Amino acid sequence: MKKTVNYKPLFDSDTIKTRIAELGATITKDYKGEPLVCIGVLKGAFIFMADLVRAIDLPLSMEFIGVSSYAGTESTGHVRLTHDLARDITDKHVLLIEDVIDSGVTIDYLLGLLKLRGPKSLKVATFLSKPEAHKMHHHIDYVGFEISREFVIGYGLDLDQYYRNLPYLAQVT
Repeated sequence: MKKTVNYKPLFDSDTIKTRIAELGATITKDYKGEPLVCIGVLKGAFIFMADLVRAIDLPLSMEFIGVSSYAGTESTGHVRLTHDLARDITDKHVLLIEDVIDSGVTIDYLLGLLKLRGPKSLKVATFLSKPEAHKMHHHIDYVGFEISREFVIGYGLDLDQYYRNLPYLAQVT
């Protein structure tokens, strides 16, 4: 059953669209025409990834990887792989696309896992970063927006699998 929550908008759809266009242009410039494998982290990054890859002017392919580390609004502190890649990424330029980086436990786990598979390069793009919560050991290469520790929904981010379809980002109040 859907949880009903109160929320207030943080970033409207036009602001999000503009920022993603900027990120896409930067990524296009950084890879200088090289083919790119974009790996979206399921489920939260799928909307951000769809918009971001359309803003990247490079030959690219897409893959998905699934992990779980949340129960409700709280991180469990444990990362569990729920869906693995379907193709090999050895000797390929890889861009890991995440919805939000809180503590960074998930991104550390995924980067460690993907590095073992021998990519030519491995970078991270995230829609949201919460620097106050970071405990990770890795660098984030491309950040859409920085926010504080508030819990957010919309634009792919959920609360118990609901609210992903909001066309903007909202803070749960």
